[in-house]
Amino acid sequence: MSVVLVVNSGSSSFKYQLLDMAHERVLASGLVERIGDPSTGSGTGGTATHTITAAALSAPDAPAPTVTDATYTIEREIPDHTAGFAVMLDAFAAHGPSLDERAPVAVGHRVVHGGARFFAPTVVTPLVEINIDELSVLAPLHNPANLAGIVAAKKAFPDVPHVAVFDTAFHQSLAPEAYTYAIDREVAEAHRIRRYGFHGTSHKFVSEAAAAFVGRPLTELKQIVFHLGNGASVAAIEGGRSVDTSMGLTPLEGLVMGTRSGDLDPAVLLQLARRAEMSTADLDTLLNKRSGLLGIAGVSDMRDIQQRREAGDPAARLAFDVYIHRLRAYAGAYLAQLDGVDVISFTAGVGENAAAVRAEAMATLGFAGVEIDAERNATRGRGIRRISTDASRVEVLVVPTDEELEIARQTLSVTR
Repeated sequence: MSVVLVVNSGSSSFKYQLLDMAHERVLASGLVERIGDPSTGSGTGGTATHTITAAALSAPDAPAPTVTDATYTIEREIPDHTAGFAVMLDAFAAHGPSLDERAPVAVGHRVVHGGARFFAPTVVTPLVEINIDELSVLAPLHNPANLAGIVAAKKAFPDVPHVAVFDTAFHQSLAPEAYTYAIDREVAEAHRIRRYGFHGTSHKFVSEAAAAFVGRPLTELKQIVFHLGNGASVAAIEGGRSVDTSMGLTPLEGLVMGTRSGDLDPAVLLQLARRAEMSTADLDTLLNKRSGLLGIAGVSDMRDIQQRREAGDPAARLAFDVYIHRLRAYAGAYLAQLDGVDVISFTAGVGENAAAVRAEAMATLGFAGVEIDAERNATRGRGIRRISTDASRVEVLVVPTDEELEIARQTLSVTR
């Protein structure tokens, strides 16, 4: 049985999934959060939530049953990630699945930034850990937390390979003209300033799933993938390779997001520093936490934006219009970069659920052969579905992403 544990570690939490890769199904999933939170318990408390599906309780070789969820919540002091993994192991022992019967053959880790050093899933060695740590200068909020999860997981599972799967890796196929910023070359090289791109695991999974759905070889397709969640990015993908993407040095560039600004004239920062006397920390907070939909309308969730827009709120209407304007701008740019497109896919929370966003984003692409079927677009579903008309020259799809499954696949690809 090929069981893989996938870990996505943050600074004060980590999510995990235990997957049976023979059937590509989730055996168990969970969240350990509030690690080191001084507001809980005696000052080092936290909460672990462990969710087990019915599949986790069936025979190891049984076909996938109808899935039902049983949720167990454990309250315990969790001072660090190592203690968090102990909570996870205790939850497996108490509620299943038994790791004696379903022992992981490998552990896959999401790592946000691989810089220009990592372009494929990589077995973690001491040198790889050093590199992830050094790359923290490019992702100070993410890489240290990802590394903490790796270190803790290696203590919990010392006898299996651990694999780092990098958000940036899929975009390492960008050409120099796509990843180079037009600033002084020596400054850029000295400080590793270039476009890296993110959400690569999702873009890879979705583009491959879309190719399988339309029944055409991935290598023949020109695709645009919109990953629209609280963080959002779009990628132009030709023959299965990323040729352009909206995020850059950090996940701040590109589309309008829940709380992030996306594209911005750099002089705005200079103006605010000079006139408003805002510090670097102030500007960082502004662009990452007080901008995007939140900055314009006061709320960051697209569901709230749409409700307020329908009720006549002018700020929500403006936020929605700005959001759509940016989507259309990137769609047009990537149509030009690809010289046409075969498939356009929407994924992630907003992309999979906001029919109005999809309809408005595609409304001006009739010239490129895009025709949206209003009924298909409005119909909710769980799997991959087509929302374009039968006559549309471009296939427009909704493709639920599964980054954990993609990480597990990539983990097995380098450990078998």
